[in-house]
Amino acid sequence: MYLCPFWNKNILCMIIGYARVSTRDQNLERQTDQLQQLDCGRIFQEKVTGSKKERPELDKLFDQLRAGDVIVVTELTRLSRSVRDLFALVDMIHQKGANLKSLKEPWIDTATPQGKLLFSVFAGVSQFERDLISERTREGLSGARARGRKGGRPPKSQKGIELAIKMHDDKNYSISEIVKAAGIGKTTLYRYLHIRQEAHGICENTAD
Repeated sequence: MYLCPFWNKNILCMIIGYARVSTRDQNLERQTDQLQQLDCGRIFQEKVTGSKKERPELDKLFDQLRAGDVIVVTELTRLSRSVRDLFALVDMIHQKGANLKSLKEPWIDTATPQGKLLFSVFAGVSQFERDLISERTREGLSGARARGRKGGRPPKSQKGIELAIKMHDDKNYSISEIVKAAGIGKTTLYRYLHIRQEAHGICENTAD
């Protein structure tokens, strides 16, 4: 445990580093050297391309993440594959009562008021972009159906995802037990739980 140097010196927390490279031929030392200078209690190291959904070391990090902890990365591209993926990960971090800091992008320090404000602005822009894409997709599918064609594809492993969410809501199973039984990865489970939470928030706002 450490006295957190980023946001409140009176609160004990663990500084957790995360380093990733895309191929096994690349070296993690540049990232780990920077993270070690911050006295990280632990550094999770991963050699996997950012396009892959399953990242075992990142899953382990989330399993051990506790309230008050701070995840530190050298740059955001080491953590997320896309802007949407970044927002989903930050939301999961916040749900655990933890924070995220990037050395290259200091504005992403979500423990500071300025960082939270900037991130909220970018999140709003990203949501607007997703809404536009969704609207265009619906219009395209509607036009295709009118011309006698069907579009889209069923979600992969939908039964497994439904089983995982049901087991999660049951509160009697660990995350490891859930993903093993459902045949999906932990990151996939967290992503669908985040999507469901967003959907519930939209419904509640509509009801109000």
